[in-house]
Amino acid sequence: MTPPPAPAPLLIACALGIEHLALRLGDRGGSGGPVTVLRTGMGPKAAERSVTRVLADPALAGAAVLATGFCAGLAPGMHPGDLVVAEETRDPRGSVPCARTDLLVKELTRAVPGRTVHTGPLTGSDHVVRGPERADLRSTGAIAADMESAATLLSAVRGGERPVAAVRVVVDAPEHELVRIGTVRGGISAFRVLRSILPAFFEWHRNVLLPRR
Repeated sequence: MTPPPAPAPLLIACALGIEHLALRLGDRGGSGGPVTVLRTGMGPKAAERSVTRVLADPALAGAAVLATGFCAGLAPGMHPGDLVVAEETRDPRGSVPCARTDLLVKELTRAVPGRTVHTGPLTGSDHVVRGPERADLRSTGAIAADMESAATLLSAVRGGERPVAAVRVVVDAPEHELVRIGTVRGGISAFRVLRSILPAFFEWHRNVLLPRR
C-alpha cells in the first residue's frame, strides 16, 4: 500500500523581530504540514535574499509561501489593528496574484472577530511610507504598503510554481501616523492581532492545494 504523499510545507515570512515574536507567541500548532517561520530582515533586498536562500532547500520544495507582518494603511478610515489581505502584491518589477484570498478573509474574520478585513492590492516600497506619499500610492489603487511582501512573493514564484499570499496588520494609517500620539497604543493593537491570526494561515495552508468545490 502506497503511503499518502507528505503535506506540502508552509513558509511564513516576516521582517522584524517584533513580528517574529508575535508569530511565535501565537503558534499553538495545527498546521496541515511542516511550518517554517522566517525572519527575513527589513527591506525588499533582505526579503529577496532570505526567501531565495531558504526556498533553495529541497525540504521546502513546493512550499506555500505567506508574507505577513505590519503595514501602512493607505485608505482613509483604516485603523491600527485592521487586517489587509492582498489580492496581489506589486512593485516596480511586476505583480504577483495571491491564492484563495476568499478563504483567508473568512478565516481571519473567525480568528479575530470584530476586526475589519480589507482586500485589494498591496504595494511594495523601499522605505517607510509617510504623509502625502500615502495619497500618491493610494491613487494607484493600492490599499496598503509595506517593504517586504512584494519581494517575498516575487522571489517565491521565481523559485517554482506554488501558492502564495500576503496578510498584513495595519500599524499606522492616514489618520493614525506613526509620529503622532497614540503610536504605542496602535502598535500594541497590531501586535495582538498578528499574534492571533496563525490559525487562519494554517487553515489556508490546509486548503489552498485542494480543488475548489
